[in-house]
Amino acid sequence: MRVVLLGTGGSAGVPMIGGADGTGDWGRCDPTEARNRRTRSSIVVESAGEERLLVDTSPDLRTQLLACGIPRIDAILFTHAHADHITGLDDVRILNRIAGRPLPALAIAPVLAELTARFPYAFRPWTPPGFFRPVLETRAIVPDGVLDVAGLHVRTFAQDHGYGASLGLRIGAFGYSTDVVRLDDAAFAALAGVAVWVVDCFGLTPHPTHAHLDLVLAWAARVGARRTVLTHMGTDIDWVRVGANLPPGVELGFDGMVLEVG
Repeated sequence: MRVVLLGTGGSAGVPMIGGADGTGDWGRCDPTEARNRRTRSSIVVESAGEERLLVDTSPDLRTQLLACGIPRIDAILFTHAHADHITGLDDVRILNRIAGRPLPALAIAPVLAELTARFPYAFRPWTPPGFFRPVLETRAIVPDGVLDVAGLHVRTFAQDHGYGASLGLRIGAFGYSTDVVRLDDAAFAALAGVAVWVVDCFGLTPHPTHAHLDLVLAWAARVGARRTVLTHMGTDIDWVRVGANLPPGVELGFDGMVLEVG
């Protein structure tokens, strides 16, 4: 199994819009370090049979797929309905054209309801032959469930995202926990034995909706993955300064990073 980190940034990306000269607000991140440039968080998981599951449709989806050389997607799973995880949905129409069919969209029922309300045109029945708009077929899933999609066996678990909830994923020896501030015992049980865990780490200090570095390090010690890779990082997380001080087995992710998971 192969996992590609399409984007590893927070909801505003790095750099954020602004800066003294208008070319970006980098915060504590060194603008000369390419791995500090982060688009919004999303991943692709590729099965042994080369089917691909896209997790979330970030507003940077088009440039992410082009940069990572990913030409085809077989299904999409949404972790939650925040804008930085869904507003690239219109670009799915090109993925429809490549696949030649509607694509399944998997999410819990409230997220599907939000998606269909915000993008109603994407969920209307397909009228062949063309794809002038995205065409998605809904598939409701549940937290703390199991499902098979795109050649992958996926276990879902609930995560506390502060003012809402998100889905965590366990796919074989891989775990994915974006947009989370608290994990319960059931989540840790779902993650038990993962070899690679990609986890939200927005900043260096506590945040109401995202994990911060000290909390993530405590979680990583409990999960015990061989590799814990940080994602959804904001402008406090500098690649060199923060990365050099992480314990063994914990590392910063970067846009385009490829993880081979046995």
